[in-house]
Amino acid sequence: MTEDIRISLLGKLVNYEEAQKILKEKKNEYFFESIKPHFLEANLQDGWVIEREFKNSIKVKKPKTFDVAFEDEVWSLFALMGYRFLNRDRNFNLPYDKNEISLTKQIDVFAKDEETILIIECKSSETNSRGDFKKDLESYQGIMDGLRKSIQNLFPNEKLKFKFILATRNLSISDEDLGRLKNIGGLHLNDENIEYFFELYSQIGQASKYQFLGNIFDGQEIPQMENKVPAVRGKMGGHTYYSFSIEPEKLLKISYVLHRNKANINMMPTYQRLIKKSRLKSVEDFIENNNGYFPNSIVISVDAKNCQFDRADTQVKSTISDVGILHLPKKYKSAYIIDGQHRLYGYSNTTYKDTNTIPVVAFVNLSREEQVKLFMQINENQKAVSKDLKETLKADLLWTSERYDEQIDALTSRIAITLGESRNSPLYGKINIGQDKAELTIQNIKLALKRSKFIGKVSKNKIEELGLVYNGNLDYTFEWLKNFFIKSLDYLSNNVNEDWKSDKSLIVSNNGIYGIILILSDILFHLKQKNIIEIKANNVNVIVSEIQTYLDPIINYIRTIDFEEHESLKKTYGAGGQTKFWRTFQQKIKDTHQNFNPEGLEEYLKKQEREYNDKAFSIIREIETHFKNDFRLKLEEHFGKKWFEKGVPPKVADKAIVDALTKNRSLEDDEKEVEHWDCLTIIAYREIALKNWQTIFEKEYTRPGEEKISGGKEEKTKWMVKLEHLRNQNVHSYYVTEEELSFLDELNDWLIRKELKNKFQR
Repeated sequence: MTEDIRISLLGKLVNYEEAQKILKEKKNEYFFESIKPHFLEANLQDGWVIEREFKNSIKVKKPKTFDVAFEDEVWSLFALMGYRFLNRDRNFNLPYDKNEISLTKQIDVFAKDEETILIIECKSSETNSRGDFKKDLESYQGIMDGLRKSIQNLFPNEKLKFKFILATRNLSISDEDLGRLKNIGGLHLNDENIEYFFELYSQIGQASKYQFLGNIFDGQEIPQMENKVPAVRGKMGGHTYYSFSIEPEKLLKISYVLHRNKANINMMPTYQRLIKKSRLKSVEDFIENNNGYFPNSIVISVDAKNCQFDRADTQVKSTISDVGILHLPKKYKSAYIIDGQHRLYGYSNTTYKDTNTIPVVAFVNLSREEQVKLFMQINENQKAVSKDLKETLKADLLWTSERYDEQIDALTSRIAITLGESRNSPLYGKINIGQDKAELTIQNIKLALKRSKFIGKVSKNKIEELGLVYNGNLDYTFEWLKNFFIKSLDYLSNNVNEDWKSDKSLIVSNNGIYGIILILSDILFHLKQKNIIEIKANNVNVIVSEIQTYLDPIINYIRTIDFEEHESLKKTYGAGGQTKFWRTFQQKIKDTHQNFNPEGLEEYLKKQEREYNDKAFSIIREIETHFKNDFRLKLEEHFGKKWFEKGVPPKVADKAIVDALTKNRSLEDDEKEVEHWDCLTIIAYREIALKNWQTIFEKEYTRPGEEKISGGKEEKTKWMVKLEHLRNQNVHSYYVTEEELSFLDELNDWLIRKELKNKFQR
């Protein structure tokens, strides 16, 4: 392989940072384009549909073909798992014959990290079918060695493990084809395998790659792994075991977790539940931010054939245990985690994964059945108290506490639990009270209640401020709020029935219920301030009838919300998501009831406008940087050394030179001096484009969909005028609109795609 070919091939790969930028496009099931209205009919006839209409353009989308969508899905999996280099697109071809370099093989997905290289062939069908891979696999049989050599030439100074993978969707594979796959050292990933690793990634992030490597390199040696640890050898329950301490990252490389999942069905019996993301995050936080540690041991099983124990010369004669050096297996998937998967994987994304050590008890040669028995014994006799059980206990144990803060903790716990357990409640069965599949959490409801105006404020020893309902009497407050929430939520659920029952419900989500609890508090406070209700004098039924007219705007909003806004709202997380739901509900009520003006809403809306500004001006800076680099490159390629003199209009050039001299005259640090090319405005770039339109800029700087508009170059560059207008607005007094932000987003997406295309072509 010549150096030119090597450089060309490397140029068709994207690094980790670039991969993350195009990941959104890969993960989406549609292609998107922005077109002018007069091109709509032709696009609709070609299978495109309208996604969104803007003032001067229409965003259209078209489903990816099934094979492209599947390839992009597989590509996305490896990008998510942290592979450092991937093919940019489907046009990646590897040579396989050193004597005839033009003979190449198209690679669907190419993925490389620090230790491994993967070549993935993707095959899919829209319906369940019987796969026939004989021709494809036999074609690889004769070229596999050549592909390996090309990869070695591509990365000459790295010792990398290589694996060919056949990834399939809706296709079965025959025993004969499995044999052919095995003959070329390949592996089959089916629908269940791919789904499993996506699900695992969603829980543990890039740590999922350790499990993946164990799966595809089962039993293969790990290059350059240091595997010696001081250990004690002993006997327990008739089994030999080793006790030692090791860095988590080393153990992660050789470990495998037998998750109960279709992907591991051929390894039955399996016994581990899939790792819980919430639990893993709490472990990570405990380790990383609280300097936490776990003194109890990780329990594993290792194969004695892959272990070696060097007994030390000096021993303690009074014990039957031995001390020495244990040589752990230097192989993938050679240690099965029986207990402690969350503790082990909790280290994977922390700075302590290779600077801390964790205690391990390693049993030798435990059969799968014995592993299951040990797992059950550990979990039966040492089961941790769950958060939900703790909350249930709080509701009982703290009710009579002398401390006001603990009483409120008990009150909010009991309200949340009752809403989830009472058959009269619209939230019956929807709150996680020891139920893994319930959508809502007790903690989220408690947080909303404590931040609302219902309860007020308390400290350890006193009531700081009475609430709308709470007057120091827990029993009264509980009964009133229980009835109020059940009746209010009943009105809401009956009127947004479709959303309430949906798996993607806005209301029946942690953020949605958080927002509803706070908005009910706001409405009650507003009605009390206007002397419309008296909480203690009116019964709950009367009060609920009064609040309904304020809930109606929210009901109408939920019924009529469009898909894009629904998804945008649904994908907001954390404290920001909670606040967005709450403030959105406030705004909808205010649109109908002008005198409803809750504290903080106006300030929040202004802050949202400011965030549009920040994002907009960030995009403009990116576009300016693109202009600076791309315009210069094109002028240099066309005019050579005299690019500035020949390519830049005289007036633009003179102004840039003067501006540079002016700026540099006031600088004391020579290193901060600017060139005249650094002093161009967006309009200056437009003047350069107009001067060299047909020869240099027309093809790449005409926006998609505007190729045939009348008015020539003046009209085709008007988008730069609009861009300059936004650039020159005073960030302190001008608020960018959503439409203007969409314009900038579309512009930036187009320019980025163009830049990526140019890099590929070069």
